[in-house]
Amino acid sequence: MTIRLYTDSDRDRWNAYVTNAEEASCYHLIQWKDIIEKTFGHKTYYLLSEDAQSNINGILPIVNLKSMLFGNYGVSLPFFNYGGVCADDANILRELLNEVANIARLHNMKHLELRHVQNSENGLPVKTSKVSMRLALPANPEILWKAFPSKLRSQIKRPTKEGMYCRLGRNEELESFYSIFSVNMRDLGTPVYPKTFFQNILLAFPATTWMSTVYTKDNIPVASGFLLGFKGILEIPWASSLRDYNKYSPNTLLYWNTLEFACNQSYKVFDFGRSTPGEGTYKFKEQWGAQPTQLYWHYWMRNGGPLPELNPHNPKYRLAIKLWRKLPLAFTKLIGPLIVKNLP
Repeated sequence: MTIRLYTDSDRDRWNAYVTNAEEASCYHLIQWKDIIEKTFGHKTYYLLSEDAQSNINGILPIVNLKSMLFGNYGVSLPFFNYGGVCADDANILRELLNEVANIARLHNMKHLELRHVQNSENGLPVKTSKVSMRLALPANPEILWKAFPSKLRSQIKRPTKEGMYCRLGRNEELESFYSIFSVNMRDLGTPVYPKTFFQNILLAFPATTWMSTVYTKDNIPVASGFLLGFKGILEIPWASSLRDYNKYSPNTLLYWNTLEFACNQSYKVFDFGRSTPGEGTYKFKEQWGAQPTQLYWHYWMRNGGPLPELNPHNPKYRLAIKLWRKLPLAFTKLIGPLIVKNLP
């Protein structure tokens, strides 16, 4: 086998491999390389393995995040729930990992984080604190509706009684989505992505991306989610609602309309996104009937030591999160993208 870095001439073959490989996710598609480089300016290292007939039999994309504040490390893939190595067999997987470790050493990366759904026997330390919440979808949304507990159906009906409605679209919904998303991120104490990030995703995937937004009767956007489809799965990687309207449960209307759309578009699974078992978001997703799929985040560490904790649960970031929540929204939208680009 031959392992080398991706070139532009590999584009169609790379995506064909992703489409046909059972373990590959949407985030293995080469368009994400373009999106990340264009939006954030990061250096990427996309490895591929070829057999003697020049057929691709394994891939491993890595994004190099580098800053004085958070250090120098690689992730497959940052900003998303999935990525990692995808290979036809264990030998190819091992060789791809060896080569990406060589790249990490060459460029002084402290660690690599590989986000897998499968716990491959790769010899790397692993975190299993997160799960992906997924719901198998029937062909008819009415079947799904009848399967919901009565309390959930009442919560879905509540916002409509207040005159709220849901609208699905693409570019025409971006302003509404981002206005809610930026407020929610500030309130969580998390730096916000630039709006161009979502614009670039819409541009790269014109047939499989949407935004669903809930409006009040006065046409004020109060809840919104970004939708992405691939291989029979519709995912909502980002969803937000305004806290001032939580008593009307607009997020339940958002999710119901999204699930209804997924059924009508013949998607087989709805992916609610990543959660920590037992926490509030986990319980919210569980009430819809979603079941946990274990996530395995493997780590290559250059010098050993404890696994990295670049996340909001790390006590060292507690004060920064608290202060961020108090900043003016306009300021967080200005400097947030400069910080979040280096967070995984």
